[in-house]
Amino acid sequence: MSEDSSAPSRVALVTGGSRGIGLEIAKQLAAAGHRVAVTYNSSPPAAAEELGLLAVQANVTDVDSLDAAFTAVEEQLGNVEILVANAGITKDSLVLRMTDDDFTQVIETNLTGTYRACKRSIKNMMRGRWGRIILISSVVGLGGQAGQANYAASKAGLIGLGRSLAKEFASRNVTVNIVAPGPIDTDMLAALNEDQHAQIVDMVPLQRIGQPDEVAAAVTFLSSESAGFITGTVLPVDGGLSMG
Repeated sequence: MSEDSSAPSRVALVTGGSRGIGLEIAKQLAAAGHRVAVTYNSSPPAAAEELGLLAVQANVTDVDSLDAAFTAVEEQLGNVEILVANAGITKDSLVLRMTDDDFTQVIETNLTGTYRACKRSIKNMMRGRWGRIILISSVVGLGGQAGQANYAASKAGLIGLGRSLAKEFASRNVTVNIVAPGPIDTDMLAALNEDQHAQIVDMVPLQRIGQPDEVAAAVTFLSSESAGFITGTVLPVDGGLSMG
């Protein structure tokens, strides 16, 4: 996506931006002219400096760690004006085999961690009377998935969280939207065998797997000045899978 010279440069933070969809979102936001930071849990993206990204360590399940990451971004780039909440984990298992820890860890990271990031960023957005928050949910949060009750619950929760925030902060010119990717070509999908991969493709009306840059393009638009009249929406990027 080319930079729009007429649009102001904003400070953007992408949680879970060290690889996959998160890193692609960060790249596209940087290409659009924004000053972009990414959080990572264990390893920063190898090409962060080359891509012009500020990489900061953060564990979204730890309030102090997350606060320190935001403070580092504020000191080096400025107040976060665009927040993309992408950090998430999976601990897949059928419910009868799922442990309480497997359930709560996924909820704590994917849903509660996102709540914390939103809460940390939104005060400065209110003061500046401009903000864009995009939560990365999943098609699984719309339709459920056997073996992913914890993940589906966390991603469905993001829709309720995002729409509630959209209503709370609309009067301050802060928009909140939710992007729900379907099967995307990431490390998680690469771990599937050939038969599993073919079964997924068969379920998608467009008969292919999506690419990280296609999700990033949707996020980049929702982050833009042009998307200022869009809030509280859930945008599936799933090749039509969520139509049923």
